[in-house]
Amino acid sequence: MIASIIWGGVGSVFAIYGWKQHAMIPLFGGIALVAGSYFFSTSALGMSLFSIATIIAIFVLKKYY
Repeated sequence: MIASIIWGGVGSVFAIYGWKQHAMIPLFGGIALVAGSYFFSTSALGMSLFSIATIIAIFVLKKYY
């Protein structure tokens, strides 16, 4: 439950940042983080691994695109 709240909050921040800056990578990455907190709600480890991988992908894609 706590992990879902934390990763959903991080995803919301990314989505709001992407919306205000008109940047598609953080926007869709934030939406993916919020959706991942719903799909991986039974396993905190799975949700954390998915969220960390998504955050790394956001930073890598934003750096090169």
